[in-house]
Amino acid sequence: MKMIRAIVRPEMADVVADGLADSGFNSMTKMSVFGRGKQKGLTVGNVHYDELPKILFIIVVDDKSVEEVVKIIQYKAYTGNEGDGKIFISPVESVLTVRTGSKEI
Repeated sequence: MKMIRAIVRPEMADVVADGLADSGFNSMTKMSVFGRGKQKGLTVGNVHYDELPKILFIIVVDDKSVEEVVKIIQYKAYTGNEGDGKIFISPVESVLTVRTGSKEI
């Protein structure tokens, strides 16, 4: 299993979530975060915004689904501008359900 963490623009969050759900990837965590990337924030007039609002998606999927999920996120989050986001993929050693104590993997 893999954990996919995707950081996207807030205005693209619903599009990404709907795209994932429409493809059968309904289980996800979505949260509001702040950060900056290579653009080091945003300057508007005399005001510099050091950290920008973003949305973080966390999704755990089988290894065979990683490529499909990444393609959906890339397609749905794309605007062509700096700050479109990042996708991080990490291995998952095990999963434990809090309510039942059952362990996956």
